[in-house]
Amino acid sequence: MDLTNVLSQLESADGQDIETLLQEYNTENSHTFTFNQKEETLRRKLCQSVLVVLGMQVQPSCQKTCLETLRILSRDKCVLAPVATRDGMLTLARMARLSDGEALDDDKEQPQESTLSAEEERVVVEALKCLCNVVYNSPTAQQVSVDVKLANGLCASLHTAPAWHHEVGLFTLRLLFLLSALRADLREELRREGQVLKLLTEVLEHTLDVSWDGPYEVTRPDPQALPLPAEDNERAMEALKALFNLTVSNVGGKEDDHQYRHMAAILRHLLMFRTETEEKTEEAHSHAINLLNNLPVSCLDVLINLPIQGGLEIYGGKNMDAIQVLLDFMEKRIDKGSNYKEGLTPVLSLLTEVSRHHREIRRYIKAQVLPPLKDVKIRPEVGTTTRNKLVRLMTHVEMAVKQAAAEFLFVLCKESVDNLLKYTGYGNAAGLLMVRGLLGGGRGETEYSEDEDSDTEEYKTAKPFINPITGHVEEPMPNPMEEMTEEQKEYEAQKLVSMLDKLSRQSLIRPMGIKPDGTLAPLEETLRDPRGENSGSDSDE
Repeated sequence: MDLTNVLSQLESADGQDIETLLQEYNTENSHTFTFNQKEETLRRKLCQSVLVVLGMQVQPSCQKTCLETLRILSRDKCVLAPVATRDGMLTLARMARLSDGEALDDDKEQPQESTLSAEEERVVVEALKCLCNVVYNSPTAQQVSVDVKLANGLCASLHTAPAWHHEVGLFTLRLLFLLSALRADLREELRREGQVLKLLTEVLEHTLDVSWDGPYEVTRPDPQALPLPAEDNERAMEALKALFNLTVSNVGGKEDDHQYRHMAAILRHLLMFRTETEEKTEEAHSHAINLLNNLPVSCLDVLINLPIQGGLEIYGGKNMDAIQVLLDFMEKRIDKGSNYKEGLTPVLSLLTEVSRHHREIRRYIKAQVLPPLKDVKIRPEVGTTTRNKLVRLMTHVEMAVKQAAAEFLFVLCKESVDNLLKYTGYGNAAGLLMVRGLLGGGRGETEYSEDEDSDTEEYKTAKPFINPITGHVEEPMPNPMEEMTEEQKEYEAQKLVSMLDKLSRQSLIRPMGIKPDGTLAPLEETLRDPRGENSGSDSDE
């Protein structure tokens, strides 16, 4: 359609004609919209004209069509100036039935969801979609949203979550997620008000249809129950993403422990849930893991403390079902072989922290990941066990990945260098030990319980023959000098000295030593005593 004609007709058309005209425009551009710079000014004018129509008394069907046009136009960042104004944003907020920007107050009577017709509901959904696009694409609109307290209006609407139709709830939560992701100042403001975490948790609880056996113990899902419907799963994911943003810089005190434990119990329930597809279940678990990483680790004991459902006697009666789900998730992400930084490091970080602070969890995970060694004839990184896979990651090219894998195994070994080397070999562990300043041995700073690790008889027998660098028993190698004459040996020795001298003169190698703190340093520095004198030099006295 020619935009000039569209604009000229809009000026004189009535409601029905406007609707027909814009419907035609929407049909043409819904899938084939292109960012033509020549028409940029005209599209900006069209945005302004549509806002003018929305300010008039027109039928809901016409409002919906206008909002569809704005949603199509809002894909172009360059034409949003008329919308990214106070009047423009308030117009869209009014179309979305968002309340004004009053601060949330539990003692105030919150607005109730009025009964909407199907047409009116579509207007609300289209307005929310427009707001999502505009906020995402326009920093100016983000600032205006803060100024008009749009987030408070969204939070107020959370009180009506049980009455939401699916798309109204979905895009309300998505808009709150976008605002909290894009504006750090807004995150701080919402956290200070305090109610948003509680409201979003209640939305999640209602969406998952949670029922309780105890203070922090959700009733076990019925194995015969139908999977979580796709629409409920979608809304749950948006709520989880918004909660993640609002807890990412968690500075809550002990008074917030109840809220965090309550949240962790719901997340445990989500880990035990299944959705309609395996892919969606994995996505739900991923978001739950991201949020669990933000919660205080002291509050994560609710993952295993289930007095009514019970647990394993060997682990103090703790229930390890959720921990096993996390381990299964970790192994699936390892087996995918890609996107380790975003897909794998969050679950490694979570398992590391809960293992560091909760003895029963560490014992359970170690039994699964680092069982007592029997076959030590194979290198630690070779094979298909979880240990083999994690040891391979210790030398991954991505720094964050290899650090996360190494730290996880180190904590499972109670931060003992000797134990770590037993399971991984010195070559694989060298990177972590250098960063930690533990190349000379020792332990990390965390204190662990005194329970002893028992070695198998097979390991005890093979231990004297294990190469500490590779971590396995190597086949004896033939001695290349056995058949050499004395003259040949002397020639090879002189050649080696010559090569080392040449590399040293060219500064290609430099002799290094280990300092008392376990770090590497030039050899001349390590030979000095604490007074700065060479320990090997002759005394003049």
